[in-house]
Amino acid sequence: MNKPLSILTALLTLATACQKPEVPSEEPAAAPKLVSSNPANGATGLTGDALTLVLTFDMNVKCPSSASITADEAKVGKVLAYDKDVKIELSGLERGNSYTVTIPKGTISGFRNNPADEIHISFTMKEKDPDPVHSTLNPTTNLCNPSASQQAKKVYEFLLQQSGKKTLSGAMSGSSNSNDFADLIYSNVGKYPALTGYDFIFLQYSPTPENWNWKVNYNDISAAREQWNNNGLVSYMWHWNVPTSESAWKNGTEKGDYTGYAFYSDKTAFDIKEALKEGTWQNQFLMKDIEEAASYLKNLRDAGIPVIWRPLHEAAGNYNLYSDNGAWFWWGKGGAEPCKQLWRLLYDQFTKVHGLNNLIWVWTVDATAGCEDQYDDWYPGDDVVDIVGVDIYENNTDAKTRQFQALVDVTKGNKLVSVSECGNIPDPDKCFAQGNAWSWFMVWCAYDENNNLALSNKDWNLNTKTWWSTVMGSKYVINREDMPNLK
Repeated sequence: MNKPLSILTALLTLATACQKPEVPSEEPAAAPKLVSSNPANGATGLTGDALTLVLTFDMNVKCPSSASITADEAKVGKVLAYDKDVKIELSGLERGNSYTVTIPKGTISGFRNNPADEIHISFTMKEKDPDPVHSTLNPTTNLCNPSASQQAKKVYEFLLQQSGKKTLSGAMSGSSNSNDFADLIYSNVGKYPALTGYDFIFLQYSPTPENWNWKVNYNDISAAREQWNNNGLVSYMWHWNVPTSESAWKNGTEKGDYTGYAFYSDKTAFDIKEALKEGTWQNQFLMKDIEEAASYLKNLRDAGIPVIWRPLHEAAGNYNLYSDNGAWFWWGKGGAEPCKQLWRLLYDQFTKVHGLNNLIWVWTVDATAGCEDQYDDWYPGDDVVDIVGVDIYENNTDAKTRQFQALVDVTKGNKLVSVSECGNIPDPDKCFAQGNAWSWFMVWCAYDENNNLALSNKDWNLNTKTWWSTVMGSKYVINREDMPNLK
């Protein structure tokens, strides 16, 4: 037995036993790979001034910082990494421009912080729309009624002469069918408005809504007569109250109980489409009310007083165009076509049946942004409209260029345009500087917290005594003291 060899073998065996077992080498972690993006690389025709770029990877990723992400001239905002998606907010995008979002290598990482390669996503915003072709104001020289009275023609001719040169000051009367608001303006400013507006809001057959404790005698035209005799112009409108049901109408006619009347569409189920059908109770009411209003306008006609007549106001009641309600007033609730039919019915009844040739017909839209896209649908037509107006209640005294141009466009420039109602008075100097040739502005009467007439209120508080004085003292404004005798 060879002992030295046996000892050597034993030592080799022991050395081998003390060695650590071999560990297989690990594969390096894979880097995240971009699977898709939204918008896709190379996308075109994108809209808006902001968007969120969404990058989707093949594994969960993280993006601890957005400092190194660029997007040409756009602004990179918040970056959110969640599971396999990275969302990058972008703003300041401009129409017609192309942008490339660059995300350097390592900004986004995956398992064991393995960095994603540099990423480039390009996209192009939609081209700018061509500048709209606007109409130029060039109103027709004739009233739509070929039988218009001489006084109405003289008033219209005067308005034509002033178009683009000056605007008339105007103010709505208080609800008492008087010149109380005009008198208040005079007592503070020393000038009367050239145009005073009155409202058939309390007719006998379309009476005061519930809880409105006013009684008005529209056979009394003393306020309008005073305005006209002092060379001022006269305007009438009609907040047209209708019964909320047939029983409410019968209670009014039979018992004198006039509760259950309203002009807001969400306060009454009165159906304009039914009212335009002969033989329905709604039509009977409608025709009776038209006759009633005509009787009061005849008093003005017989007194030789021309009337700037403004029924179915505010884009035919289409004030809440985008609301569930669909229209502010009942005459717009059925949509454009029934409203235009009602306008033409009024025109035919007043001019052809009742011989009210002293009327100058004003169609009014609402100023809500976006409504101008609907003006064409609602416009009754040049043959039954003399002047168009817009009712504007905004917390500024801007020139109202958007509203002015929209009115000119809808009539192809064929009609004079007016601020038929407003709260805060547009600055006449700004209006004429920007080419907005408003024929007049009509300020809605204000009441203070004690229900007393005031020059302004919390909703149009810019009409301070100083502002009234500035406006009525403008070289662009005609007040009653400046009016010629148009009789």
